[in-house]
Amino acid sequence: MTETMKAIAVEGGRGPAENLKAVEIARPVPGPGQILIKVEAAGVNRPDIAQRLGAYPPPPGAPDTLGLEVAGEVVVGAGRWKAGDKVCALLGGGGYAQYAVCDARHALPIPQGLSVLEAAALPETVFTVFANVFEHGSLKAGETLMVHGATSGIGTTAIQMAKAAGAKVIATGRGAGKAAQAKALGADVSVDVTTEDFAEVAKAQGGVDVILDMVGGDYFAKGLDSLKTGGRIVFIAAQGGGEISFPVFRLMMKRAVVTGSTLRPRDADEKARLAAAVEATVWPWIAAGKLKPQIDKVFPLAEAAAAHAYLEGGAHVGKVMLEAG
Repeated sequence: MTETMKAIAVEGGRGPAENLKAVEIARPVPGPGQILIKVEAAGVNRPDIAQRLGAYPPPPGAPDTLGLEVAGEVVVGAGRWKAGDKVCALLGGGGYAQYAVCDARHALPIPQGLSVLEAAALPETVFTVFANVFEHGSLKAGETLMVHGATSGIGTTAIQMAKAAGAKVIATGRGAGKAAQAKALGADVSVDVTTEDFAEVAKAQGGVDVILDMVGGDYFAKGLDSLKTGGRIVFIAAQGGGEISFPVFRLMMKRAVVTGSTLRPRDADEKARLAAAVEATVWPWIAAGKLKPQIDKVFPLAEAAAAHAYLEGGAHVGKVMLEAG
């Protein structure tokens, strides 16, 4: 094991996808309670794009390099992990590299039946859905979840997790093809927003209890219209616009809750708590075949620029991944 490693850096500190370049940097050294992972695969996520553009800086102490989830082999162990163990892990950054360090409590065993590549697609996505849909959104069996952006990595995971929990799912996406793909993943109702009004469809289905919204903008008013009394809207992004008009009296009449969160800035203890909850609840769903990561396309680590361009193009269904050679 050398003292340096290949990683992906943003040339100039920020910029378009083509600014992602392979560089040689110092291999990270794990601190107390941390493990060192030889990365075999890493997920590409929207927050990575935001960081590349300068809009989502890493939290204090996190690497400047991109990458929030990886899977691979433990090289230096800590906590429950020893050298040779295969894990997937949630990171504060640094996943686009040959080696990564993380708090030992933020790593989970690779679920039986999944490849290392599939396991690398889990942490950022599954933690986000669990925290926002099941904790902040309080989704329960028998309720209805509406998922916007249903063919994204988050969306495909949310559909499967909600169905595993016994909920009904209404999915939305742009185009008949994406609507059909969401239906194939288990959505009970799938809406092509280019030809249908999702609020009218939702109301015809009796309304929704929870909305997972990564669009924002004019989706908010329609979402509020779709809610049952006591419903919850949970924001995890705002790709359609971060500013919304807030009809207070309609919100009061619905007794609605509007909330949202980010995952990366949470402190280490909170992420450890979340990791334990995910392992206890979601890993059995994976073992039972109720949840399987949907991987759209895989790029070599050195082609991270192409992976970002592909994700930004929006044609993907599920996750875009990097393989470290």
